[in-house]
Amino acid sequence: MAAQAELQQNGQISEEEFGPQLINKLEGHGISAADVKKLGDAGYHTVESVAYAPKKALLTIKGISEAKADKIQNEAAKLVPMGFTTATEFHQRRAEIIQLTTGSKELDKLLGGGVETGSITEIFGEFRTGKTQLCHTLAVTCQLPIDSGGGEGKCLYIDSEGTFRPERLLAVAERYGLSGADVLDNVAYARAYNTDHQSQLLLQASAMMAESRYALLIVDSATALYRTDYSGRGELSARQMHLGRFLRTLLRLADEVSDTSCP
Repeated sequence: MAAQAELQQNGQISEEEFGPQLINKLEGHGISAADVKKLGDAGYHTVESVAYAPKKALLTIKGISEAKADKIQNEAAKLVPMGFTTATEFHQRRAEIIQLTTGSKELDKLLGGGVETGSITEIFGEFRTGKTQLCHTLAVTCQLPIDSGGGEGKCLYIDSEGTFRPERLLAVAERYGLSGADVLDNVAYARAYNTDHQSQLLLQASAMMAESRYALLIVDSATALYRTDYSGRGELSARQMHLGRFLRTLLRLADEVSDTSCP
């Protein structure tokens, strides 16, 4: 990532060469504009999202036949590397992963440098142990320069418990000498009211992350609404399946935009 930034500063490459590929790129590879629009309307905003999706998911889109689904995925696969690679190449990519500082040197040390981007990090603990405060801190530190432990990007914050407080962001911004107004403008906030709404917000997030650089997506809390929307052993299976789909969508979103650093 440091090499990428250096090249960009020297004007040798364009910003579009990195990060997720917008879905309309498929139009230049034999996919009609109408079909691309259908994909976008169904929540597929990047070529990566189409390449990673199972064929049966594309077949649920109205107007996408089996033949069209095959063609779309074949073209997407040409643009997104999905085959084998050497361990050396994978190791090099791992070495370029950005890590976001938690604001605590000791916690960063325990995490091997900070919160790793391109993956899911789960924070758990008892009531009033600082989980939400850590989320607020990360929402600010992700905006720092990369050489200062940040990700040089914005933050998406999905709040399912009503615990988000902009005042906390301002306090953290002051600690790091950042403009409070700019920090607040760089955080996109949404309140989730039920588990279906929480999943729907991920689709909106994927569209936003395809258009702009977001370094962090926070869901606080990912499981709280499942405790109220599903109750008893009779709904245990449905709850676990819904939660599993939500977490899989999170991971797929991280894979899609890993070059733009989504934890």
